Amino acid sequence: MPNTQHALLRHVQKLNNWNPEHFTPFIISGRKVGQLKPFMVEQLQRWPRFFNIAADRVELAEDLGFHEHNRVLEEVVRELVSRGVIAHYLEETYPVIANTRRQPLALLDRGAAGYFGIRTFGQHLNGYVKSADGLKLWVARRAPDRIHFPNHLDNMVAGGLPQNLSLKTNLRKECHEEAGLPDALIAQAIPVGAVSYCCETEIGIKPDTLFCYDLELPSGFEPRNTDGEVAEFMLLDVNEVLRCVRDTDAFK
Repeated sequence: MPNTQHALLRHVQKLNNWNPEHFTPFIISGRKVGQLKPFMVEQLQRWPRFFNIAADRVELAEDLGFHEHNRVLEEVVRELVSRGVIAHYLEETYPVIANTRRQPLALLDRGAAGYFGIRTFGQHLNGYVKSADGLKLWVARRAPDRIHFPNHLDNMVAGGLPQNLSLKTNLRKECHEEAGLPDALIAQAIPVGAVSYCCETEIGIKPDTLFCYDLELPSGFEPRNTDGEVAEFMLLDVNEVLRCVRDTDAFK
């Protein structure tokens, strides 16, 4: 058991590893909402009318209000995407928050979230089957064209939580798209907690929170991807999943 615990803890340690000295706080309306690496601070100097930049902070020049904050950030992000500084504009907005999702100070395209270091949210669901051979898990293999972690293993359902959808609505949408689950089954999903982590990346920082769910599935059900994000599903013994997580980096 100690060796297993040590092997599993390496994933926890990897996802909670960052140096505050590498970042400058990003401020909106007097509140810290993100963190910026030096190259992003340098890029934002292109817009002195939008940002007040000091040694210890980057702040929107004025408290312009929610809608104007959105307009400013969209203009900046689209320009940085056109310059190749930010890799993708994904046409899906995430809330920029200081506290909770219910009180966003602005919206930001999902493709820019890691560059600005804002907290993002997602929902992950384990689909499991109780069989005569023991507990089994449905595991997804991500499609080879995914921007992040192509071909890696993942939860049966895993997706981001955009600003305009509730937890219930977004979970239903993700279950439909990723695994072809009917509403009657989705309604049986049990919320089991949340996982938060904060890790430094090449482009910035990821302070993420994932809302987690478990769902028991009938033995005859087979998940079916409908949005192209999953290459295949596999029904694996829970001990095989544990071994894979413990001994390899096959999982996202």
